[in-house]
Amino acid sequence: MHVVIIGAGPGGYVAAIRAAQVGANVTVVEQGWVGGVCLHWGCIPSKALLACRDVFTKVCLASEFGIQIAGPISVDLQAMVNRKNKIVSTLASGVRSLFKSWGVQLIEGRAELLDQRTIRIVEIEGKEHTVIADAIVIATGSQPTTLPNLPVDGEFIVTSKELLDTTDIPKTLLIVGAGVEGCEFASLFAGLGSRVSLVEMAPQILPSEDTEVSAQIQSVFKKQGIDLYLGTQVVEVEKSDENVQVTCSDGTTIVTDKVLVSVGRHINPQGLGLENAGVAVGNCGEITVNEYLETTAPGIYAIGDVTGKSMLAHVASYHGKVAVENMMGNLIEINDDVIPVGIFTVPEIGRVGITEEEAKTRGIQTRIGRFRPIGLGKAHAQGETTGLFKVIADAESDRLLGVHIVGSHAADLIHEAALGMRLGATAKTLATTIHAHPTWAEGLMEAAEDVSGEAIHLAKKKVAVATP
Repeated sequence: MHVVIIGAGPGGYVAAIRAAQVGANVTVVEQGWVGGVCLHWGCIPSKALLACRDVFTKVCLASEFGIQIAGPISVDLQAMVNRKNKIVSTLASGVRSLFKSWGVQLIEGRAELLDQRTIRIVEIEGKEHTVIADAIVIATGSQPTTLPNLPVDGEFIVTSKELLDTTDIPKTLLIVGAGVEGCEFASLFAGLGSRVSLVEMAPQILPSEDTEVSAQIQSVFKKQGIDLYLGTQVVEVEKSDENVQVTCSDGTTIVTDKVLVSVGRHINPQGLGLENAGVAVGNCGEITVNEYLETTAPGIYAIGDVTGKSMLAHVASYHGKVAVENMMGNLIEINDDVIPVGIFTVPEIGRVGITEEEAKTRGIQTRIGRFRPIGLGKAHAQGETTGLFKVIADAESDRLLGVHIVGSHAADLIHEAALGMRLGATAKTLATTIHAHPTWAEGLMEAAEDVSGEAIHLAKKKVAVATP
């Protein structure tokens, strides 16, 4: 069986390796960068720089831990970027090595569907040829959304791609859009010494998160010196030779060295020849798929961002595995009810399931448990007592509906809750599972105990049922 995969991002390359593992002959066509946006300008490079920011912060606080450091402490952003680039290069080479190991053919170029089985490929060098496939996977991802009144010039007005490669820390940075990316960059550059401003049209930062989580991060951001302009949007921009002046709809004027446009991503499937193969798209350009990730054209599958579902690298990877199983005849429906999410602000956020607001909207009666890291011995030992553990359970069945964590290693800790939800666990199950001491995971246990008012390290409270 010959499988052709268009795109080598976290969805495409995982699909390629899985297809090779089950015996398929696999060809991958990639016109950009093996590993995709996530590896080159998203998940990995931003976390590499955030790790540098974390070390810098800890060094600055060394005296609080009884460690004396002589001489001034400074940031070398060029060295940080060099480290980031080395990590990206290593991981990208690793993907290429995996392709070779599993016999996956990589063609660097552009692919276009001519019909349901024929693909025209124009290689980077200009060579053009066609291939015939028994099955096709479209994994072309998404692109950053831009704003017409904030034209990106790569110098003063930038996207995350340019900002990740800057070697000079801007004295002032304005971030338009306080979603996940915007808030992560706010944490990064505020920690490196920039005066950061966030403009967000919604009434809270991280609009998709639980209101309590958003409020927690807003409080932390204010303490970090980040200026928040909420419920407003940019209406006018004036550039000079030295800076940018931005005027917001509420009349606020902000003068800044750089503007990061971070207003989400969009799907652009043009140029793939979808119409030639009978592949339907939705109103937003997303490729229409069924529960098996198959498009309206039999034998052609779509995975990841291009489907318009959760735009997360790990969801794309999961999609890739499911699509391969289905094309091989092992029918598996996608199960994306339980998707853990990590947001790498400082402190981190981990989330799985629904928010308290979503539960109310759906008319679900809930009981909610909360616990704060200030009650954990491990948190005091590390000097990181800010945060929140929040467990949302069904009032009748006690089943876990949502778990939200703010604090150190939150993006790792959330997977205990994700596994529990996948297995249909109750808050009581989580509460009565023995957790090692002293650990951050104890906070999750205590929050689960608090659902029924039994948390040991909390004052007595009356257990309440939250009604919609």
